[in-house]
Amino acid sequence: MATSVVTARQPPSAKQPRNPISRKEVERVISRSVAVIGFVFGAQTVPWLLSQAHEAQELWLWVVVPALFGLLILVVILSFSNRWVRGVHGTFAVVYFLALLSWPFAVIPGVEIFSGIHWLNYLITVGTAMAAIAFGRVLATIYLFAAPLVYLIVRLLPIGGDAPWQLALLEAFYALILGSAIMIIVTMLRQAASNVDNAQATALLRYGNAVRQHATEVERVQVDSIVHDSVLTTLISASRAYLPEAQRLGAVMAGNAIVHLKEAASTSPDDISTVQATELAQRVITSAELLASNFQLSVRSVGARSLPAVAAEAVHSAAVQAMVNSLQHAGGTDIERSVEVRGLEGNGIEILVTDTGRGFDLDRVPQERLGVRVSIVERVANAGGRTAIASIPGACTEVCIRWPHGNENDEPLNLEDIGEEGAS
Repeated sequence: MATSVVTARQPPSAKQPRNPISRKEVERVISRSVAVIGFVFGAQTVPWLLSQAHEAQELWLWVVVPALFGLLILVVILSFSNRWVRGVHGTFAVVYFLALLSWPFAVIPGVEIFSGIHWLNYLITVGTAMAAIAFGRVLATIYLFAAPLVYLIVRLLPIGGDAPWQLALLEAFYALILGSAIMIIVTMLRQAASNVDNAQATALLRYGNAVRQHATEVERVQVDSIVHDSVLTTLISASRAYLPEAQRLGAVMAGNAIVHLKEAASTSPDDISTVQATELAQRVITSAELLASNFQLSVRSVGARSLPAVAAEAVHSAAVQAMVNSLQHAGGTDIERSVEVRGLEGNGIEILVTDTGRGFDLDRVPQERLGVRVSIVERVANAGGRTAIASIPGACTEVCIRWPHGNENDEPLNLEDIGEEGAS
């Protein structure tokens, strides 16, 4: 016995993650994190600001302080609302740098200067982080070094507290280290997110190409099937129709050819409509009755199942082709033939076309013969199903068409039993 089990070639599929990592998502997370941290640092700065407020002129305080702390609040609001994020971060970075530059000019002459860390020092890291978000890599790097350098110079001056150079250098270096760490983290996250975006874009491009290739292959198989089923086979049968039964079969096949051409024109691979399994079973039974009167027909446990219109058309066309092959090649009217449509567990359906005819050897079927390979096997496989063919030369043939292919609840195809039943 020659048997063949054909596994369906499933179309490529892609599953999108729920929360894909992308440059946009990373930017959103970073901006919100910096906004919250900046607000916390700003709140911690308030006690130091109040203790050093007597050193600066009131005009400077009334301009700089509301601008800085107002922008901190605005940064939080806009970052979480995802609006004008880079603009507000960049505005804070610029306003802070101007406050740092204007600090020496705002000190009241002759006032006692606090010798400790100035309150603006606590916001250097915040300004650097927001500059990293708002500006490009070059400008952000310049800001990273410029802000601590300005602070270092001012701290060494008498109006900045006349701090020892070791202390001033330590404060500036500490701010530079923190700013560098933040900028490195932001840069690495951005680079990683960009790599993910590029990889995803490449994957989507390849997926699109695979889908197009699959659609082309499905269309090729469909055209080959129509040419074989609806045109070539009809013409061959008509040319050999000397007996009344052969002429009747040719007329039925010609009618089916017209129907197949119309359905092929109206059905596309991405058709999402469904067909009831009972309707499909009735179509198969009707086609068998039209083709010949000696088919034993049965329908079992079909139920209220449904399947895609494309799959239903493929299964029906493959079943009709199996019947036609039986009528043309199995033998005369003394051959017993049967068609059985039955439901499977889940949402599956199975069609068995059997005969007790002369059979054939599957391994010796030429590749250029489209009847079995294209019209039955590949057609069902492209629709998501599978086909098993069991044949014993001189004894019997059974074609088992099952949809879908991957129904885990279905029992496996047992071709040995098929062969034994056909031979009995």
